[in-house]
Amino acid sequence: MQVTIKKGEPVIASPAQPVQEAQEGDDDPPDHNPCLKAAASISTPKPAGRLVRFPTHRTGILSPAVRSFRKRHFPNVPNKLWNDWQWQTSRRIRSLSQLESMICLSDDERAAFTRTEMVLPLGITPYYMTLVSRDDPNQPIRRTVIPTIHETARSIGEADDPLGEDGMSPIPGLVHRYPDRVLLLLSDFCSTYCRYCTRSRVVGHGGIHHSRNRLELAFAYIEQTSAIRDVLLSGGDPLMLGEEKLSWILSRLRQIPHVEILRIGTKVPAVLPQRITPRLVRMLRQYHPLWMSLHFTHPDECTPEALRSCNMLADAGIPLGSQTVLLKGVNDSVETMRSLVHNLLKMRVRPYYLYQCDPITGSAHFRTPIEKGLEIIRGLRGFTTGYAVPTYVVDAPGGGGKIPLMPDYVVGREDDVLVLRNYKNQLYQYPESGYISI
Repeated sequence: MQVTIKKGEPVIASPAQPVQEAQEGDDDPPDHNPCLKAAASISTPKPAGRLVRFPTHRTGILSPAVRSFRKRHFPNVPNKLWNDWQWQTSRRIRSLSQLESMICLSDDERAAFTRTEMVLPLGITPYYMTLVSRDDPNQPIRRTVIPTIHETARSIGEADDPLGEDGMSPIPGLVHRYPDRVLLLLSDFCSTYCRYCTRSRVVGHGGIHHSRNRLELAFAYIEQTSAIRDVLLSGGDPLMLGEEKLSWILSRLRQIPHVEILRIGTKVPAVLPQRITPRLVRMLRQYHPLWMSLHFTHPDECTPEALRSCNMLADAGIPLGSQTVLLKGVNDSVETMRSLVHNLLKMRVRPYYLYQCDPITGSAHFRTPIEKGLEIIRGLRGFTTGYAVPTYVVDAPGGGGKIPLMPDYVVGREDDVLVLRNYKNQLYQYPESGYISI
């Protein structure tokens, strides 16, 4: 799809204020406790050099689908509110009655609400809901966020914690699987819940709090473990925290001498691009080297709003990579994946990982055979730029870590010659014998 930006109303974020949530045990976005503000003001380093002013990007009502959706469901909401990330978060679609007023539910979708209790709560921002088909239950975007009865079916080999994260957590919310890096879960709150979420056992239930006491325990563990050089912040979505709290966390980590790299895992640019504000970006750029792992699943997510948010992050010097989960009926074709990775590159996002869907409980309807992923890599390698080809991995069940999978490009050996197959399925020989002196 062609990604363009049209002129419209400015994106204006309202002053920071708590967003009230009251259902399904969701952890609230952060409050603005004066004590936390004081802590942040003490520990946050002053930015060096001149102040960089990011342009005010202008976005309006960008497509007939968005215009129709807003006219039908939010007729009196001005652009200023629509483009406010806190308004978007507080108006999430979270109930069966709301869905019924917006889309025509299929029997399988309705059964998810009426026949059983969902493990993962429902949550979709109004912005992301504009990408959901009203009538087609098989539309890719719709399948990723609208629950179905298939979520309740448990297949052989599935588990609530397939990656064994709980068994590798020396501190609650801190996962130490690899020698030199840790995963720090800041909260369990997301603005939009993906139905294939690996952490559906904890996300959206209020069990992971961004409390200072818990985080200080995690910081102490990192400080005492000098092998840790890389910290990945995830959750939930770290960017759903307020700037003060997130700045305090990044600042505390930056005070640990052996921590070299900070990373943030987020789906915000895809589901809530309004969250990427000049204020947020100015704060983030103080903590370089800072990397960001984004989560894009389908080319329909590559909207002008997503382009704007990624441009702001890239302009701040933050390298962006996308981690895409391979999903049956969503992106499991060479054509769809090629469109996605090409759009990501235009948005200055490097396709990083293509994940085989983890065997979480109730995920059978999303999982593809391994051969499907290999087919997609074969369809990309050589047929498009190398930057567009992600690494296909299985995150090994039980905590084995990421294992890369590649098509069989090495055919075999003949004496001192390596026989290779190229992207056109043609065979070539590469001499591996040592140098001969003359």
